[in-house]
Amino acid sequence: MAPQLELPPLRPIGVVRCEQRLHHDAPRQAGLGRGGRGEIHVRQGLQNCLQDLAGFSHVWVLFWCHLARGFRQQVVPPRDTKKRGLFATRAPQRPNPIGLSCVELVRIEKRVLHIADHDMLDGTPVLDIKPYIAYCDSVPNARAGYVDRLPDDAGDHRAWWL
Repeated sequence: MAPQLELPPLRPIGVVRCEQRLHHDAPRQAGLGRGGRGEIHVRQGLQNCLQDLAGFSHVWVLFWCHLARGFRQQVVPPRDTKKRGLFATRAPQRPNPIGLSCVELVRIEKRVLHIADHDMLDGTPVLDIKPYIAYCDSVPNARAGYVDRLPDDAGDHRAWWL
């Protein structure tokens, strides 16, 4: 039996401010050209961490899905009709509701990152920010499992906030 690991408490580095207040206000995924504009307000005292970030067009945002409640081990993804294992999906309701999105970095003003094309909600706690670096973050020949077998025109089959 593996030893039980104790995690240190997480402290958000900032918070998202945007017009998307409820999950049906936001797109299902970031980076699909459907997300709105927003801001990440970085916590006081961390402003020096933003040095040199302004030259990047995109950043990874690691966040806490603060409105997610509970989870199911199998879910039906939006473009599919079959139940899939939770870890083969991007559903926000997870054992640890951690989200990861690659968002456009529009500009930085002091401790505020202006972002676009995101899928986060107003009040979302931000856990970390990392630059998107194409040579190591892009995997041109990556496979997407069952998603590769879905029809290209497989649209969202249900109102996803239900």
